[in-house]
Order: sequence, then C-alpha cells, then structure tokens
Amino acid sequence: MTAAQLNAMNTQLWQGIGTIADSEPLMKRLTKYVAKLVKEKNDPTLMTKEEFFAKIDEAERQIARGEGHAMLPGEDLSNFLRRVGYDI
Repeated sequence: MTAAQLNAMNTQLWQGIGTIADSEPLMKRLTKYVAKLVKEKNDPTLMTKEEFFAKIDEAERQIARGEGHAMLPGEDLSNFLRRVGYDI
C-alpha cells in the first residue's frame, strides 16, 4: 500500500469516527469491533486460506514419504502424543 493510499484510508477512518462520535451506541459497537481486530492481529495461529491449504498439502507429502504418525485403534490423544515423543 502506498503512502497516499494509507493517508486516504486514515483520513476516511477518522472522518467516519468523527461522524459517529456523538452516538454512544455506535461508539460502543466500534470499540468492541476494534478490540476484536486487535485480538486477530495478535493471534499467532491466524493464517490465510492459502497458508492453511499449503500446510495440508505438506502434511500429505509427509505422509506419502512415511514421515507421518497415525493414532492406533483405541489409542487416546494423550497416549498418542507420548508415543510420538511429547511430554504431557
């Protein structure tokens, strides 16, 4: 994004906030939405659709190479994780 585009977006945002600043219900909604966006930005597990499918593709390639792990019939998750080397 260019500096001009960023400046225009900032101007539009501040003008919009100024327009609704006298409405308590709208400001409450805006505050909640901003808090939600901040959480999203700080979420290390958040990924794009492309990143998600790339991870799946890589996992499938690992399984094809015999590098994957499978749960045994009747095995619970705790036992599986211990068997593959995790300390839980």
